[in-house]
Amino acid sequence: MKLVNIGFGNMVSAQRVVAIVSPDSAPVKRLGQEARERGVLIDASFGRRTRSVLVMDSGHVIWSSLSTEQVSARFGPGDETEEETT
Repeated sequence: MKLVNIGFGNMVSAQRVVAIVSPDSAPVKRLGQEARERGVLIDASFGRRTRSVLVMDSGHVIWSSLSTEQVSARFGPGDETEEETT
């Protein structure tokens, strides 16, 4: 399991991330509000401006103060190297 730092020492499992999006559009803001109401919003921005939103396969939504470019760069290129065992 690969963990990725999303700022301030907070880590997420790289395999569980579905999308990393900018929080500027109305649909993403609505997604965050709905996640808050359902109790699945994780605010990892430490009170700073939210600059990226991570959507997880579990339905959780995570706010980060790092930009989408910074977060995606931390995932690294081509890390999909799991070997199949047959």
